Amino acid sequence: MDHVDLLVLGSGPAGQKAAIAAAKLGRRAAVIERKEMVGGVCTNTGTIPSKTLREAVLYLTGLNQRELYGQSYRLKDEITVADLSARTQHVIGREIDVIRSQLARNRVELMSGTGAFIDPHTVEVTDEGGTRRAVSADKIVIAVGTRPARPPSVEFDGRTTVDSGQILALERVPESMVVVGAGVIGIEYASMFAALGTKVTVVERRPRMLEFCDLELVEALKYQLRDLAVTFRFGETVHEVARSNGATLTVLDSGKRIPADTVMYSAGRQGVTDTLNVVAAGLLADDRGRIEVDETFRTSVEHIYAVGDVIGFPALAATAMEQGRRASYHAFGEPVGGSLSALQPLGIYTIPELSFVGRTEDELTSESVPFEVGVARYRELARGAILGDVYGMLKLLVHADTRELLGVHVFGSQATELVHIGQTVMGCGGTVDYLVDAVFNYPTLAESYKVAALDAVNKMRAVRTVEG
Repeated sequence: MDHVDLLVLGSGPAGQKAAIAAAKLGRRAAVIERKEMVGGVCTNTGTIPSKTLREAVLYLTGLNQRELYGQSYRLKDEITVADLSARTQHVIGREIDVIRSQLARNRVELMSGTGAFIDPHTVEVTDEGGTRRAVSADKIVIAVGTRPARPPSVEFDGRTTVDSGQILALERVPESMVVVGAGVIGIEYASMFAALGTKVTVVERRPRMLEFCDLELVEALKYQLRDLAVTFRFGETVHEVARSNGATLTVLDSGKRIPADTVMYSAGRQGVTDTLNVVAAGLLADDRGRIEVDETFRTSVEHIYAVGDVIGFPALAATAMEQGRRASYHAFGEPVGGSLSALQPLGIYTIPELSFVGRTEDELTSESVPFEVGVARYRELARGAILGDVYGMLKLLVHADTRELLGVHVFGSQATELVHIGQTVMGCGGTVDYLVDAVFNYPTLAESYKVAALDAVNKMRAVRTVEG
């Protein structure tokens, strides 16, 4: 029987970094993954293909250039799935090559197949041909990720009714679509298809979308999506989805009936632990297939760790990578320094983008923290005019007494890139005064930080003047 120092189940961002970190520490590491899923969901059906699709949509529709060249501007009149998938498949293939190369370069063995526990230290690997082999390990990391959760009452056929993993395989761009669920994934795909010209209706049982985001930015996003003809049905629940003649009819509990070519369910994610036989390892998963861990990412079994989406929130690729590294370091007694920073940015790749780091206005208000708001609007920046982005904005939340940055919220072009400037200032304990004094390249969107900082400082100065 083969034996390794660290055995990782899953080759997504968390699993890759866990295995490579162990290899860098001089340990023998191996990763178990299905042949067709190297890189995990992130590379094959999730983050990478969906963000590549987004860029292809923006390019082919010419959406970002319409402010400059007119609302009728399009790079291509009839956009097909083949147009979109060509770029997506190219990027996926490239990413898989990079991952295989990184694992090989670090002498991490990639075991092809699926794994299931035999006992707490042993996993049985079954390859695509049905051949089985047992592998034992001193330490084990579970990084199997998640799959789209599917309501049991819904029949998914991959054409008229799909989940977020199937939507990339549609044969054609639908003329109309119902998106059930206004979470991150649902809203991202709703915006992409709306940009393609699909008539999209979003159904969400909660009263608003993206509740964890700044309300003002969410309202700005809703305005832009409505401008793309997206209809929102908040506080509504799907009663049933009927199918006939190759189309669907979504019936809501309120009695509303919505015809559409396709219905996409975005009903959360389910941990892929059901085939792992975790009970044999002495572990239990919750009803969503998630495994509970402590602050070091160790499970209730001392030598077994779990990282990435399978442990739940925040379920972000970037966070998962750091979790994987930290789990390996802890497993082999390597100091890692501090805890995983609370200053983790969150990026939502809608059209337009939305990203933030730190706390929101609602959170600070509920905690009775005194703060001031500084705002910069892209339409007031030369780079915003050059890009044709008149709706973007950056918002800084500044402590009214200490002047430290408490939150950075960005909406519009390059939001997911811009947020890192604020993240760095916050992480280094900088204040709003640093941004006021800093010199940014001109013309850039980055100078929005200086504009917003000056706005906040001017408001704070006005308050002091009144107070005497």
